Amino acid sequence: MHYTVVERELELKLILSPERSIPVPARLSYRTDDPYAVHVAFHINSEQPVYWTFSRDLLVEGVFRPCGHGDVRVWPTKSEGRSVVLMALSSPDGDALLEAPAAQVSAWLERTLRVVPPGTEGEQLGIDDALDQLLAQ
Repeated sequence: MHYTVVERELELKLILSPERSIPVPARLSYRTDDPYAVHVAFHINSEQPVYWTFSRDLLVEGVFRPCGHGDVRVWPTKSEGRSVVLMALSSPDGDALLEAPAAQVSAWLERTLRVVPPGTEGEQLGIDDALDQLLAQ
């Protein structure tokens, strides 16, 4: 099965305290065979990257206004005069607050939205075709 991957390498900041943050290389990826999700791989002082997966809609909305609850929350803010997107991630292993440059995240999201426009995700999965076949029997 053929699918498209839209990736972007960028540097996030792991916010340790209001005064302290450390740079964290990350890769955003989006795959048309998993059209509702975005995948983020972080490289935080470990052999293996840390992977998070959450809803693309959540990230799209989080660029404009606070959204999400529970494990993943996303909201826009300003940092040193720049527009940034903050992501608060919670897991049994701990919590992390990451800051991403809004312009880079937005540009990458726009690419994913061109590949799979909002509302057409189900078509990527072939659900409609499967339903049509089922109902035709």
